[in-house]
Amino acid sequence: MPGLIEPLKVKGYTLRNRIVLPPMQTGRASFEGTVTNRLINFYVRRSSHLGLPIVEHSYVSPTGKIGPKQLAIHDDSSINGFEKLANALHEVGAPAVVQISHAGGVTNKRVIGTEPAGPSPREKTRMLEASEIYGIAEEFALATERAVKAGFDGVELHGAHGYLLNQFFSPLFNRREDEFGGSLENRMRFPLLVVEKVHKRLDGRLLLYRLGSDDLAPSGTHIEDSVVFANRLEASGVDILDVSGGMCGSEPKQLRQIKGYFVPQAQAIKSAVSVPVIGVGGITEAEYADKLVSEGKVDLVAVGRAFWSDSQWAEKATETLKKSKPT
Repeated sequence: MPGLIEPLKVKGYTLRNRIVLPPMQTGRASFEGTVTNRLINFYVRRSSHLGLPIVEHSYVSPTGKIGPKQLAIHDDSSINGFEKLANALHEVGAPAVVQISHAGGVTNKRVIGTEPAGPSPREKTRMLEASEIYGIAEEFALATERAVKAGFDGVELHGAHGYLLNQFFSPLFNRREDEFGGSLENRMRFPLLVVEKVHKRLDGRLLLYRLGSDDLAPSGTHIEDSVVFANRLEASGVDILDVSGGMCGSEPKQLRQIKGYFVPQAQAIKSAVSVPVIGVGGITEAEYADKLVSEGKVDLVAVGRAFWSDSQWAEKATETLKKSKPT
């Protein structure tokens, strides 16, 4: 079995290793959401020995923004900045993938200037009308067009951590009684609509989906649901599945002390699909990450917080694993 520092071919792309920089909110965009030199430097410094950097979540609509200094990809004025970022990543030999998102019902009126909207009515949140749902799907598609024009090699749809796609998938948040809610089939309908529209705009580039695989709640999403969903995502054209938490977030308290805490979910999904699967969850050690790949539990490993504190993590991991492997 290949290990962490072996290349991986996905579609027409070759990743030089299996190390992933997951999307992390850096706070380095401008207050208007534009790409800054400081943000470009953050990614370039971490990507020269990296297999797959995923640029932090960028909102597809002003109503989907979650906070200040979040990247924006909701209109054409963003293209120039994203082009500079894509070029900078390509110059250090890394592919350029950006995560696109809509926060839906978890955003704040003070941030977006209007009442937040999600799948179902909640305190301080109204329910999206069906026409609005189709409109947001188109906003994801238009954001994808901008990423393509900027020279990106792909996009990742943010369907985890309680964002809008995840809200529709989770029975904790989605209490609708129309075609977009209720059964698992209906709860998958909006995310799959977005996947369909985005896939058409990518023109052969990479499509990733960050899947909120488990809400860690009795009445929430369970891994059995996510295995079904993962199969549908693969059939709809998703090239890589990035498996993380659902409404419990990216770092649930009850799992925080477990190394690789979302790896079991990723492993269950990997056993059911043929596309590459990313594992994540407090992973900091190169040897452990290598073991996950070499044992076939996941195909790629996302390392977040360790990269935040050490921009040379991938370079050091590569050197460590080269020394430990027989020649």
